[in-house]
Amino acid sequence: MAVALETLAAEFGVAVEVVDVDADATLEALYDELVPVLLHEGRELCHYFLDTSKVRDYLSEIR
Repeated sequence: MAVALETLAAEFGVAVEVVDVDADATLEALYDELVPVLLHEGRELCHYFLDTSKVRDYLSEIR
């Protein structure tokens, strides 16, 4: 997902922070089976695979 997200991040000029869910017990409890997961300010945008259209729509809204 991180590689696929690079294009959208560059297009919208946003930074992406990759966090190791397994290194944080709280995150692991929340997202264990949903990794990889894409969040923004606590809002889950997608998991397993990048939903490009959903993320593009979201980034357009918050821009």
